[in-house]
Amino acid sequence: MVRLSWRRDPPLILDTSGSAAHLVSRRYAWGVFAMAFALAVTDYVDRQIIVSAFPYLKTEWGLSDTALGALMSVVSIVIAVAALPTARMADRWGRVKTISAMGCLWSLATIACAVSGNYAQLFAARALLGAGEAGYGAAGGALLSSYFSQRLRATVLSAFQAAGPLGAVLGVLLGGLAVVHWGWRISLALFGIPGLVLALLFLRVRDYRTPVLAAKAPAGAEKRAGGTRTATARPGMWLTLGELVRPRTAMACYAGGALNLMVLSTMYTWLPSYLGRAYGLATDRAGMWAAMVILAGFIGAISSGYLADRRAAVRPAHKLVVPSVLAAVTAVLLCTALGALAPGGLQFTLILVAGFPLATALGTAPAAVIDVVHPSLRATAGGMVVLVQNLLGLAVGPILTGWLSDGFGLQTALAVMSLFCVAAAAAFWLGSRTYDRDLAAVTGSASAATTPLTRETELNG
Repeated sequence: MVRLSWRRDPPLILDTSGSAAHLVSRRYAWGVFAMAFALAVTDYVDRQIIVSAFPYLKTEWGLSDTALGALMSVVSIVIAVAALPTARMADRWGRVKTISAMGCLWSLATIACAVSGNYAQLFAARALLGAGEAGYGAAGGALLSSYFSQRLRATVLSAFQAAGPLGAVLGVLLGGLAVVHWGWRISLALFGIPGLVLALLFLRVRDYRTPVLAAKAPAGAEKRAGGTRTATARPGMWLTLGELVRPRTAMACYAGGALNLMVLSTMYTWLPSYLGRAYGLATDRAGMWAAMVILAGFIGAISSGYLADRRAAVRPAHKLVVPSVLAAVTAVLLCTALGALAPGGLQFTLILVAGFPLATALGTAPAAVIDVVHPSLRATAGGMVVLVQNLLGLAVGPILTGWLSDGFGLQTALAVMSLFCVAAAAAFWLGSRTYDRDLAAVTGSASAATTPLTRETELNG
């Protein structure tokens, strides 16, 4: 547990690898992780619980399926749009304050959903929920990266991102039970309270001292006070974006993560429908079967991150070789199950087994990106990951699958979409070829190429 002190502690100072693990106890670090993980679970529960209210909203307000689906889509769209601005705010304003503010925003938005008087108000409240979620993942990942050493980064971030599948399952299962007993309004209001409490408590967590990425000073301003201090300025947006796309490893991880999550979002969205159509399962049973695959992803996300860190201890580039191999394995399992087998026990077994490596990119991709960007841009880098994964992965997969299903059938569509895991495997493999060099450029080792920008540290403003 984190011992919450109402005394303001000084910010932590990062070492050359971007870690402050040497300044805090292991118990405190894992306590911060537990709080961040619990808050992330409430995030995904609040996002998914609305699904349990769909039948009631359809009856009460006469909504179409398109209108109901838009309540989910608007969250991903707002997350993608707001990801970079809120992540940049976290790097400038502080990770802890941003996490607390975002948690309060999405929790209050969930409660606002409960008191919505019409569809427009509910839609607006869901958009606010997306705005709150946009900044949390990036800021949380940046903060946790500082509390643990680099050798544990993929494990920790994979476990943190695994809150997504767990929260999604809890949102559907617990939401279904709550809505039946208390109605959708009371259920939404009750589920918004835990996140609000955790978000306020999070303010007592220690942040780290922000390393500043110093831009080149204007001509004539190189020296101050008789040449004793070099003038620097905070980098602008274009310089920041340049730093985020400069490492080839980061570009490979953006692409690989988005391609992998395109398949993940496809399976998590359409698997219940496929099980109902192909296996003749009732809605509740199809949901439970699909929940087994999602839970497999929860376990797989943590395990793949741990495996990536273990292999990286032998050779750093193996941090990306692991997701590359696992993405290829996922493609083989899903293509065999959906492209070569008829519905039945063997097919579902292969789908369930594929659920474990399917979530491999949840933590390994952002962990590798954080490794190869300047420590002052960690949250912003996480925001870039969120933007790309939502726009090119989570938003594209379900829509493209639906279009393919209309023309060729759902099973064929799912089999075709599984092939994107092959492209994800290739992207991660390419990233592994440049990871060592990009990592050396950030950590400043003798073998690294000269870093084009300098590093300084200053207290959070």
